[in-house]
Amino acid sequence: MNATIISVGDELVLGQTVDTNSAWLSGQMAGIGVEVSAHVTVGDDQRAIERAIGRAAEASDAVVVTGGLGPTADDLTRQAVAALMGAELRPDGVWMAEIERFFAARGRPMPESNRIQAMIPAGARMIFNHAGTAAGIDATLGREGRSSRVFVMPGVPREMRVMFERDVLPHLRGDGRGVIVSRTLHTFGVGESSIGEMLGALMERGRNPSVGTTVSGGVVSLRLNARFGDCGEAERELDATEAACRAAVGDCCYGREGQTLGEV
Repeated sequence: MNATIISVGDELVLGQTVDTNSAWLSGQMAGIGVEVSAHVTVGDDQRAIERAIGRAAEASDAVVVTGGLGPTADDLTRQAVAALMGAELRPDGVWMAEIERFFAARGRPMPESNRIQAMIPAGARMIFNHAGTAAGIDATLGREGRSSRVFVMPGVPREMRVMFERDVLPHLRGDGRGVIVSRTLHTFGVGESSIGEMLGALMERGRNPSVGTTVSGGVVSLRLNARFGDCGEAERELDATEAACRAAVGDCCYGREGQTLGEV
């Protein structure tokens, strides 16, 4: 199973806020064997959101969207999903009552603008928000003989994480195939191209576990990713690939994971 993650918000495309949601979601999905094929960031524009979700649905089994479910005029994700479904937005009575209880419990009047957060496209399922006022959306989009499951969650990380773990992850886990386990080795003293030559066939595309390189501050890191049926098998294959990588680069390898050169 493969998935695309879409983050919505002008603050993200303008660089005013760092998108931590996508990184966290990728890690969660890797743990259940769902391969994330792309991260997409789009601003608060309904047509742009429609294009992003529509394209992702054509290419992916699942689309996970965060952001654009707030109560203000620039929150347009629910409208985009409704347009793609060809459906109208309808109030969900259960969630409307929850929003009213949310404000009543705090002794505050509910602004009329919050009512939009209970609007769900006809034919979609409301996802309960246990940490805020924006209901999530679980919809299915059919394109050219295939369908894609679309999950829309709030952009607030705390709300998104609770919703994902409780209501989205179980659905993805049911369709996942095995696990993806990762490991990182660090080298210093030679350039990325030299490390690549040392590794040779270990970096061939299509190899499992895969080996890739990234560079930061003079450190060339080797990123190992194993995709197998269970965690035990993935760990065994990673052990073998790590040993092969260490043998190939020799003393250039100084550590793994969070170890720094100064620390070692």
